Amino acid sequence: MKTHNIRKNFLGIEEKYSDYKNSQIVIVPIPYEQTTSYGKGTSKGPDAILEASHYVEFFDEETKRELCFEKGIATLKNIKFEDKNYKKSLNKIYKIVFSLLSDNKFVVSLGGEHTISISTIKAHYDYYNSDISILHFDAHSDLRNTYEGTKYSHACFMSRVLEFTDNITQVGIRAQSKEEFELIMNKKINTFFAYKIRNGDYGKDWENKIIDTLREKVYITFDVDFLDPSIMPSTGTTEPGGFFWDETLFLLKKISEKCNIIGFDIVELSPRKEMKFPDFLTAKLIYKMLNYFIK
Repeated sequence: MKTHNIRKNFLGIEEKYSDYKNSQIVIVPIPYEQTTSYGKGTSKGPDAILEASHYVEFFDEETKRELCFEKGIATLKNIKFEDKNYKKSLNKIYKIVFSLLSDNKFVVSLGGEHTISISTIKAHYDYYNSDISILHFDAHSDLRNTYEGTKYSHACFMSRVLEFTDNITQVGIRAQSKEEFELIMNKKINTFFAYKIRNGDYGKDWENKIIDTLREKVYITFDVDFLDPSIMPSTGTTEPGGFFWDETLFLLKKISEKCNIIGFDIVELSPRKEMKFPDFLTAKLIYKMLNYFIK
């Protein structure tokens, strides 16, 4: 596997700790963007995250680890998409991620639009013989069957996932069509709506109620618009009423204590030249998640 050197890899770590063979963790930059419908720029997300990651501290005071030196983190070169065909692009992503899992790597995929998660989820689902839960952090349910003439829109990715598994839990949802809401009700998808969390409808132990819906092995797909626009303005479809840094980390840590997180993706960052903080926040979030998830 071809990897980025210290100038472009995650955290800017030297080859001793970022070569593919000796790294337990692999970062896969996937600058795929074909269907963004409002704000554009998700194709630039992976590079912005990698650049910002060079300013994240190696040491995490909460876990008291320098995980990058302990486990090694390799960063692959960006996946290139010469062909505009949806299925061919998604198949390319699937094959790369599945091959990494076959090499016994913990895979972190950087989007790009949320469509990429169809492939990253399916690769993990197949590798682990379907015995996993999908945990979806997002402002949107992304359960439209088609959107703007395609079944492979970022707004439809979870409908494509639903075609092969219904072991899905969604958290933070606060925007969807009537048809998506009805699908959630009819299919009894475990959806934790933002307004119900805020109103206390799930009780004070709502984090445990989320965990109760999950199997032992969990794949996480994380759209940055799950976060509140006040801390995450750099995304194409911001929604008010989002979640904040500390409560997000608290939830992720609690889930990691009860479940085995087998991989994750971070998608939909649309970087803005005049505002670097959201890029840094995303990079630091990834490193915090790794510190929680990798034992």
